[in-house]
Amino acid sequence: MTAVSTTAAVASVAAPEELPQVRRRRRLSPGKRLPASRLVGPVLFLALWAVASAAGQLDPAAIPAPWTVVKTAGHLWTDGTLPTDVLTSLQRAATGFAIGLTAGVVLALASGLSRVGEALIDGTVQLNRSIPPLGLIPLFILWLGIGETFKIAIIAIVVYIPIYLNTHAALSGIDHRYVELAEVQGLSRFAFVRQIVIPGALPGFFVGLRLGVTGSWLGLIVLEQINATSGLGYMMFQAQNYGQSDVILVGLVVYGIFGLTSDSAVRLIERRVLSWRRTLSN
Repeated sequence: MTAVSTTAAVASVAAPEELPQVRRRRRLSPGKRLPASRLVGPVLFLALWAVASAAGQLDPAAIPAPWTVVKTAGHLWTDGTLPTDVLTSLQRAATGFAIGLTAGVVLALASGLSRVGEALIDGTVQLNRSIPPLGLIPLFILWLGIGETFKIAIIAIVVYIPIYLNTHAALSGIDHRYVELAEVQGLSRFAFVRQIVIPGALPGFFVGLRLGVTGSWLGLIVLEQINATSGLGYMMFQAQNYGQSDVILVGLVVYGIFGLTSDSAVRLIERRVLSWRRTLSN
């Protein structure tokens, strides 16, 4: 009995030395997503702005305090100026974005799924991409007049280019083995597009969509300062003439809110639609 116990004790002591050391796996992923993480930067910037203003480090005539901007926004909203300008800007941006989105997707599909379409479309779009869209303003004014039409056309061009480029690149990057598998399975053209093309192109499409949404706001702020009688850009241009920096900051804040909200909405849709992908972001 004693010999057995001694043998067991020796084995128990020797066992850990004989077992291979398990290597601890190093975590390389970013980790879990923090709640409302994209608001940390803007909130921190706002806090620094408020502290600097309260400490007298900023010239109130050049950069008013956050509470001054909020007060000005309240006055503009109460007298009806801000709601009218916001609605006008939203209508312009939405119309131009819808046209650009449709054109970008249709042209990308026609160019990405057909060699003839690629020969006719891709070179023209690449040429258009090399020309700054805002540089087309004088020509479009001559063609379309100085009213709303040319503004919407420029916004549509700003939007369709990134959507086309990213969607076309995603289509071109689809593995040819999937095409061969679809041919072996005897899929129709419609089934091939629905089951192979669309899932393969969606990641690139959403990248282009985010760039297009941002581009629509960037183009709008410039276009609304050209022969406009309403809109956030017009409001800011008028405030510049009268030295109203607080009104200018109100317009910039509203543009920033629009841009952040629209980009967040696109990212939310992207995560829902592409929930089947396992990436660093999710």
